[in-house]
Amino acid sequence: MLLAGAPARAQQRLATGSQTPMPAAEWVDQDTGHRVVRLSPLDGSNESFYFHNRPFVSGGKDGDWMVFYHADERGKQLRMLNLKTRQVQPLTRYFRKVGGEIVAPKRREVFYQTGDSVYATHVDSRKTRLVFVFPADFRANITTLNADETQLGGAWSSDAEKEISRQYPEKKDYFRRIYEAKLPRTLFTVSAEGGQLTKLFTDTAWLNHVQFSPTDPRLLMFCHEGPWELVDRIWTIDTKTKEVKLVHKRTMEREIAGHEWFGADGKTIWFDHQLPRGATFFVTGTDLKSGKERKYELTRDEWSVHYTTAPDQKTFAGDGGYPTSVAHSPNGQWIYLFRPDGDKFKAEKLVNLAKHNYHLEPNVHYSPDGKWLIFRANFEGQSQVYAVEIAKTAS
Repeated sequence: MLLAGAPARAQQRLATGSQTPMPAAEWVDQDTGHRVVRLSPLDGSNESFYFHNRPFVSGGKDGDWMVFYHADERGKQLRMLNLKTRQVQPLTRYFRKVGGEIVAPKRREVFYQTGDSVYATHVDSRKTRLVFVFPADFRANITTLNADETQLGGAWSSDAEKEISRQYPEKKDYFRRIYEAKLPRTLFTVSAEGGQLTKLFTDTAWLNHVQFSPTDPRLLMFCHEGPWELVDRIWTIDTKTKEVKLVHKRTMEREIAGHEWFGADGKTIWFDHQLPRGATFFVTGTDLKSGKERKYELTRDEWSVHYTTAPDQKTFAGDGGYPTSVAHSPNGQWIYLFRPDGDKFKAEKLVNLAKHNYHLEPNVHYSPDGKWLIFRANFEGQSQVYAVEIAKTAS
């Protein structure tokens, strides 16, 4: 439970980001009335995970742990934060370059990759093992772990695509070039025990955003990357039968669907849905068994870069948007809680992010107990990790 047993005391009401750094690690957002806590110490850059990569591992009565990335002049490393005590511990050594946001709560391991090598470190013993080394003719990156924690997954890209990314490091420069190049990509799995690489599916579509179902060990979701209005983006593959299925087919000009994720029970894939792009905004879910869809409409200002669902799947959350985003939202820089109300969302603002630069996407996560939203932001200068309490602070 996040911050269980934290002492009750009067919290100062402040405009979030009004001072750099803020005068304390806790305050009440004066615009929303919700308690905000900086979880990470001001000791460098600290970033929580991408929105659909679950970072938590159980700690029992001593408090759950959250894995996150830290960077300073020594390099980059994975660290662990106790959500009850806010104690921070290093999990790995420093690396010049490291990636992967994969926590295995049953194995109690964290998987990550540096160069061509995949490692796993045990969160209790800190024992580290080499899981896999990609061969020279198949250099790829792991991004996800299946539900029974036996298979890692990812997508391989060609040397020609890697060269486009090298020459054009900014998304605005490489994105269209890679999409139009129609170069081969391959979905793959690697045994979490090590040593076994399986190539699943190759296509000249830009296969990306690879994530396993949280409940079905064989179900892998992926996307056709590219301009959303030009692609039927969301797909699944059965890793045993290799059957590929389209999750949502566009039905109108400039319709877009993306930033997809699985609900906690694995029965629904949810996504940002605009009919058409930049005009009308929804969060839509496709039932994977029946194919039926349900939509919740929200306003332009409530549109978020990424959305997520609560552990109990009763509420949603979003990280807001900014004036130059696809929604062109004039007042969208908020952390939001969304409660379904018929076919619409009823939104509640939790944190004012007017002082946050959305070049860093906040990427909200619900805490394991569902009582807080955890996000990253740079309104104190460097990126840090924060939590906002969903229950409003008594005035």
